[in-house]
Amino acid sequence: QVNLVESGGRVVQAGDSLTLTCDANGDTLRRYSIGWFRQAPGKDREFVAAISWITTVYEDSVKGRFTISRDNAKNTVYLQMNSLKPEDTGVYYCVADPRPRIGGNPSQYDYWGQGTQVTVSS
Repeated sequence: QVNLVESGGRVVQAGDSLTLTCDANGDTLRRYSIGWFRQAPGKDREFVAAISWITTVYEDSVKGRFTISRDNAKNTVYLQMNSLKPEDTGVYYCVADPRPRIGGNPSQYDYWGQGTQVTVSS
């Protein structure tokens, strides 16, 4: 079992960059596929990006702007976000799946953090 804690969310201006961090406690992230989802007010949770041992996937609207990476030695996953837009606003959740697969279906992920708020002002 793994406990996920997100950090790094804050209010930024459109065009700014921001890095979110997901720290894991209780188990090593090396065994998991890790993803990020986000939820804007009044909208469903939306897949953002995910990383496994050997590959990454991104939602189309963030391709070329966001980068997901992992540091297994630190038990941490990062989401580097560049050229932020107001539509990137939302609560960002770190998620983990102990199975060797990767994808954008939220039901795939067994573990969820509490989320960190990102607000992009125009």
